[in-house]
Amino acid sequence: MDYIRFLRNKVGSEKVMLNFAGGIVLDDEGRILLQKRREQKAWGFPGGALDLGESLVEAAKREILEETGFHITIERLSGVYSNYEEVYPNGDVAQPIVHFFVCRINGGQLTIDPDESLNVAFFEREQMPGLYSDLHQTAWNDFLTEVGPVFR
Repeated sequence: MDYIRFLRNKVGSEKVMLNFAGGIVLDDEGRILLQKRREQKAWGFPGGALDLGESLVEAAKREILEETGFHITIERLSGVYSNYEEVYPNGDVAQPIVHFFVCRINGGQLTIDPDESLNVAFFEREQMPGLYSDLHQTAWNDFLTEVGPVFR
């Protein structure tokens, strides 16, 4: 079931809280996997909304697989981000509650889901592009300090 579509059919574009799970995904060389999101036309960490009845870990694994083609192992919680507002291109407004995990690739192959992504690519830490939102940029900065998990 598409929970967000179900919810938006009931509340329209009004501000709602939504739960998301995503990953700061590293390959064996320590490069970071990013998704260039179709909706925002900018780079961000792979991840997405939880479906009803799904755990954070299940959602992170499912979303990362769907968006990148990679199976992952979750190593640890990097942070929880809840004090943000997102206004989507279609006018929907949300207060996202995002749980970011540090993940390692354990199988699969790079695949781009054309419905959600313009591109998927690996980046060296020193060559990271700007990320599409303050939330993602803060999560990246927190990851670099290695003090996690953080709660914002």
